[in-house]
Amino acid sequence: MRNFFASLFGALIGIFLAFFLVFIILVGMVTHAVNSFKEEKVTHLTTPTILEIRLDHAVAERTLSKPFNFKWDDEYEKTFTETVGLNDIIADIDHAAKDPAIKGIYLNLSTVSAGIATVETVRKQLEKFKTSGKFIIAYSQAFTQKSYYLASVADKVYLNPAGELFWMGLSAQIMFYKKALDKLGVQVQVFRHGRYKSFAEPYMFDKMSPDNRLQTKMLLTSIWDKLVDDIGVSRNIKPASLNQMADSLTMRSAPEAEKHNMVDSLYYQDQVVAKLQKEMSLSSNQVVPTIGLDDYRETFEVAQHNASKIAVIYASGDIFQGMGDDESIGSARLAKAINEARRDDDVKAIVLRVNSPGGDALASEVIWREVQLAKKAKPVVVSMGDYGASGGYEISCAATEIVAEPTTITGSIGVFGLLPNAQGLLNDKLGITIDTVSTNTHAAAGSLFYPLTSAEAIVLQAGIEEVYHNFIARVADGRKLTVAQVDSIAQGRVWTGTQALKIGLVDTLGDMNLALQIAARKANITHYSIEELPKLFGPYHDLLTKLGADAEAKALKEELGGLYAPVQEVSKLMQNKSIQARLPYDYKIE
Repeated sequence: MRNFFASLFGALIGIFLAFFLVFIILVGMVTHAVNSFKEEKVTHLTTPTILEIRLDHAVAERTLSKPFNFKWDDEYEKTFTETVGLNDIIADIDHAAKDPAIKGIYLNLSTVSAGIATVETVRKQLEKFKTSGKFIIAYSQAFTQKSYYLASVADKVYLNPAGELFWMGLSAQIMFYKKALDKLGVQVQVFRHGRYKSFAEPYMFDKMSPDNRLQTKMLLTSIWDKLVDDIGVSRNIKPASLNQMADSLTMRSAPEAEKHNMVDSLYYQDQVVAKLQKEMSLSSNQVVPTIGLDDYRETFEVAQHNASKIAVIYASGDIFQGMGDDESIGSARLAKAINEARRDDDVKAIVLRVNSPGGDALASEVIWREVQLAKKAKPVVVSMGDYGASGGYEISCAATEIVAEPTTITGSIGVFGLLPNAQGLLNDKLGITIDTVSTNTHAAAGSLFYPLTSAEAIVLQAGIEEVYHNFIARVADGRKLTVAQVDSIAQGRVWTGTQALKIGLVDTLGDMNLALQIAARKANITHYSIEELPKLFGPYHDLLTKLGADAEAKALKEELGGLYAPVQEVSKLMQNKSIQARLPYDYKIE
């Protein structure tokens, strides 16, 4: 009887949760439909306003659809994180420069979660904004190096008197799992081509190889030099002084930051508000009218009335086989989008916006083929964001021209495969044995429960070599280099955009706007509309599965804390069975 009531109670709970979820989805759909109807009537700003920019969210390449769009009271709404993507951030700043209602920009930079090349793109757009004669004021309770890099473009930079400006230089810390896996009895069988293809090193060694250390040092130095140069120009500080301050840890406190001209004044939040009131000619008891990025984008439309089009095709995230989603690259979906743009006579050129560290090698090959075919029909210009590396570079190399930011991380032309063998863990640690029956000698090759034989290892390494040589042949053909030249700069080595320009992997340095200009020029058009592809799946795609996955990930993060990252890496290792063309690890610049 107890089991009966327990089952009944569980079923009732399940039914209740299902009805609740359906109710939430229905409410969201109705709200979305109502807001979509309202958005047809564009409301332009009519009173003097300040555009407030916060980048405390992971900035996607384009604004993603949201399943729910509830509106709360103003004070509560301001606590919510912005969700606008890079495409709309740039559109906001560009329109604000010409909008008579926008009097200036307030950079509220408590944190900046965007990648360094994304920040660089926004910073350059803010530099263009300054030519309008409107003000930019930046403020933070505490600046990281990345948030300060963005803030330094402002006319005035303010810091909380009790705050800090972290100015120490860049570093990379890599976690190695070899000893932990040895203790667990897990052996990782590594197959790779490329001296610098270091993704597998954490499973092979307990520290960086000399080659990996060299490339990482040069990569960080290139990015750091760019930050120092740009900040030096904006703040009128010599690069040598900025480096000396970093080496001596001069930036110990807010007063030191002010003393060395890193910030203009030390203000509390209310004092910054007073400065904004003065800029807007308001009295001290008047509220400063501000508008965020999300809301501002709803106040204007970009004219799209030209028959000639440039297709902007977004390739953002890890590369997988299949359809992917709005935050990853599915080879079937992206290939279809490129194919459609190639066959559309109204599309005169294609800009492929790549922000990817790579992924599945076969999926990358599928996309490369469509880019190659498209280039024969019309200009294809690649614009690289934070990453355009490994598989992300392979899908780019066939393009007519490649544009990258100076801080874009690119190259990483190499491949690898990892095959874990958990026999020691099962046998020695857990007392579990596996017995196998096969029809042929190598039928169980690649099993998680047995090591490869020498013959099987030779075959797998031969597959790696074949994929690598195909990769460098693709690059050689697309970049008009010899295979030997590509091989000398490949080997899995990672480069910044600045370095890649010198060795012929990219054609010019710049942002998406420059890529569009080049595409238009090559297509011999001056007026065009933009069509963004692939079409977003929409707010309800995979909603149920994502809710479960997100909840599981959040629970794991809370439970494991700092151990979450290595556990995720080992989990990926166990699931990964395809040859990979991917960055050695994620580079995070703070």
